[in-house]
Amino acid sequence: MLPAERKRRIVELVTAADGRSVEALADELGYSKATIRRDLQELESQGLIERSHGGAVPVTSVGHEQAYGQKEVQNLEAKRAIAERAVEELTEGQVVFFDAGTTTMQVAQSAPKDGSMLAVTNSPRLAVELGKEENDVKLTGGTLRRRTRSLVGPTAESFLERTNFDLLFLGANAVDVETGLTTPNEEEARVKELMVKRASRVVLVADATKIGERSFVTFADLSDIDMFITAGEIDDETRERFEAEDVTVVVATPEAPTL
Repeated sequence: MLPAERKRRIVELVTAADGRSVEALADELGYSKATIRRDLQELESQGLIERSHGGAVPVTSVGHEQAYGQKEVQNLEAKRAIAERAVEELTEGQVVFFDAGTTTMQVAQSAPKDGSMLAVTNSPRLAVELGKEENDVKLTGGTLRRRTRSLVGPTAESFLERTNFDLLFLGANAVDVETGLTTPNEEEARVKELMVKRASRVVLVADATKIGERSFVTFADLSDIDMFITAGEIDDETRERFEAEDVTVVVATPEAPTL
């Protein structure tokens, strides 16, 4: 396993278990405790985990907004599985909005680049990916939020208020059956609210670690979603609540990580 892959797996394991000891990480990954300690020190300096006595804990809470780099390395296999299923919803000639985010980046990477759609996004990073080969891409414009690499503010809002989309691939920081879809930042919430309003069909793409979580600002209700593509465990009650709002729930199966 390459060092970068090993560190990504450490972040995933620490996050999934709400903390792991150095010994447990060394045993599971097959590396020495000294190697794991060096990795944890580097990951902490990057803000991807927090060190604890004898191990590490995730840098997440209801009120905390993870940086793009933190989310980019977490649950990657799940995000890829979601993306592979999500692109099956594309049809030729659509205007498709790709919300900023790490899961939607995976969707963008899996999407066709043959010019069969007009792609729109509020993420410069996604725009570069979507614009490969023959695709035409439009950016909302706006102010770049460095933490999430998304465009927000009056310019982005004005663009969204006068445009329409056939399909939206939507991300969320947290998904809860009571509070709906939430995000920590008010500006991002407003942009997400508008993209949902202007889309004929909304496909939520979020792995199961987001389910049951709540963040600061609600930007959409369950009834605003047409399809929810996830990966991981989803309990029967949550599935039933989505389906009661006519939301199609699809659980994609990630490939096993390579060790």
